[in-house]
Amino acid sequence: NGAGKTTTFYIIVGLVSPTSGEVYLNENKLSDLPMHKRARMGMAYLPQEPSVFRKMTVEQNIRAVAETLPLNKSQKNECVEEHLNELGLERLAKQKAYTLSGGERRRLEISRALVAKPKFLLMDEPFSGVDPISVSEVQDIIIQLKKRAIGVLITDHNVRETLRIVDRAYLLHEGSILSSGTSEFLINDAKSREFYLGNNFNL
Repeated sequence: NGAGKTTTFYIIVGLVSPTSGEVYLNENKLSDLPMHKRARMGMAYLPQEPSVFRKMTVEQNIRAVAETLPLNKSQKNECVEEHLNELGLERLAKQKAYTLSGGERRRLEISRALVAKPKFLLMDEPFSGVDPISVSEVQDIIIQLKKRAIGVLITDHNVRETLRIVDRAYLLHEGSILSSGTSEFLINDAKSREFYLGNNFNL
């Protein structure tokens, strides 16, 4: 806690202005753009806090995002159906969002983010507050997103769950990058073990 992970995310999505440095997405400078323009360029953000509309149904939550797209009525209906089916939410379509389990809510949040067809998805603690089965489901979803060439940046305290699926990891300590590399590198890195993982850590 306090290492700067969430602040880094806020800077990337435009909630906080950096004191130095720039933000780029696929060589496009984003630093001076407001949040909505960054979103149009393909950036999506899933905050740590629940972001669904609690009193709306699962279907209505997805439709709320689909309504912002330049689609006709038929295309919007197809979009909603596609994203209900994509992550196995069709059986929950008429259920109010506040009745969902932590894992179901997380799937809905990811599904809503995918409606806008992002190129890059930032996920702030996606494994927090969900049961072990749901953690595995979220891991599988992230792996599928990678296969679809959607970039995914994760920050999470659940180190094992995160290191098992990422291509590259960065360990922050007091606002700076302490170490970075593949999961295997971090696990065997002396600094990573000394300041964060501990000497007995293993996957």
